Amino acid sequence: MEITDKTTKKSKLTLYILLSMVLGIVAGYFVHENYGPETQNTFATNAKLLTTIFLRLVQMIIAPIVFATLVVGIAKLGDMKTVGRVGGKAMLWFITASLVSLTLGLILVNILKPGVGADITSTDPNAVKDLLEKSQGFSLQKFVEHVVPRSVIEAMATNEILQLVVFSIFFGIALTAIGKKGEPIINALDAIAHVVLKMVTYVMYLAPAGVFGAMAAAIAKNGLGILVTFGWYIGDFYLGLLILWLLLLGVGYLILKHRLRILLRRIATPMSIAFSTASSEAVYPKLVEEMERFGCSNKIVSFVLPLGYSFNLDGSMMYMTFASMFIAQAYNITAITGDVGQQILMLLVFLITSKGIAGVPRASLVVVLATGAMFGIPPEGVGLILAIDVFCDMGRTMTNVLGNALATAAVSKWEGQLEHSEAIDAA
Repeated sequence: MEITDKTTKKSKLTLYILLSMVLGIVAGYFVHENYGPETQNTFATNAKLLTTIFLRLVQMIIAPIVFATLVVGIAKLGDMKTVGRVGGKAMLWFITASLVSLTLGLILVNILKPGVGADITSTDPNAVKDLLEKSQGFSLQKFVEHVVPRSVIEAMATNEILQLVVFSIFFGIALTAIGKKGEPIINALDAIAHVVLKMVTYVMYLAPAGVFGAMAAAIAKNGLGILVTFGWYIGDFYLGLLILWLLLLGVGYLILKHRLRILLRRIATPMSIAFSTASSEAVYPKLVEEMERFGCSNKIVSFVLPLGYSFNLDGSMMYMTFASMFIAQAYNITAITGDVGQQILMLLVFLITSKGIAGVPRASLVVVLATGAMFGIPPEGVGLILAIDVFCDMGRTMTNVLGNALATAAVSKWEGQLEHSEAIDAA
């Protein structure tokens, strides 16, 4: 009876999210078509408050859930040898998936050539000013500073997931090393993790409101017309995502067999939230919960998933090479479009500079700006795709969720830590 109730509630939440998405599009379209720019902007700002409230509620529980679950997960793994083995398997998946995603984006953009003949006169240089400020100073020094925390309190306050992971790994290893003296702390953090996961249930009740606000704001400000204008670009990118999904699901089926269908059913709600809010943070707590319900060991989930949020952003990785080459084609930069060696070098640079920026708003575009400058890609070129980036961001964020779910399930299976029973699959 309890399992049936949970399944019903989960199905209803997914349905409410989808309905909210449709209502948001309708409301946004009505405002865009019937009112002037001033009213559109006011409506978009107010509607986005609903999304802001939802995202802030999620953000407030990210730091405690990452810290508590990761420390407990490492403690339960038992020793450095196990931590290294699990971490090695996870990183092997992450690096392979990243290379495949980047390469797929590069191949498709060279075949489809969406940037050839694009109207660059519509570019607004001022539109990228915000992103330019964020991308300035992207260097090895900045990368190291971003990875290594100077204060765990600061990392928690700013939701720097990678910094939290670094601190939690050190803390978890030290906690394991002191033996029985650390058991009370492990038990306390385990209890905190369960409390926070319960909070996730309450926060998710507001997900439909957050989804409505995000969709209404985007459509009210940009209208559906922008989807027609840039339909070729968006269509080509989503074709790339479809191929990437087929590759990921193909590998997933080889590892999970018939249970892949169960996994997709479990993560339907997190993926719908990711698509409609275009926020990876919005689904992290819910994804932790669903992966454990799927049967993944909580110690594997708590260790692999936070790492995945920093190192395994498959949709975002594909977008980086796709968007960069689109701009190069639009501006006819033959030094890049005609040089395969330069394109491969750019791909490898993206592989490094993209890591650990999950918490940066519009992270993909920030990396495109910062890395693209090294290859002569003009910053104002981002203005070509900035207006429709939110629609691309929805697809790539949902793909990031799928990639991390598959990685976590795969590592659990390889470690023999994937439970399987009819009760679990029905839950």
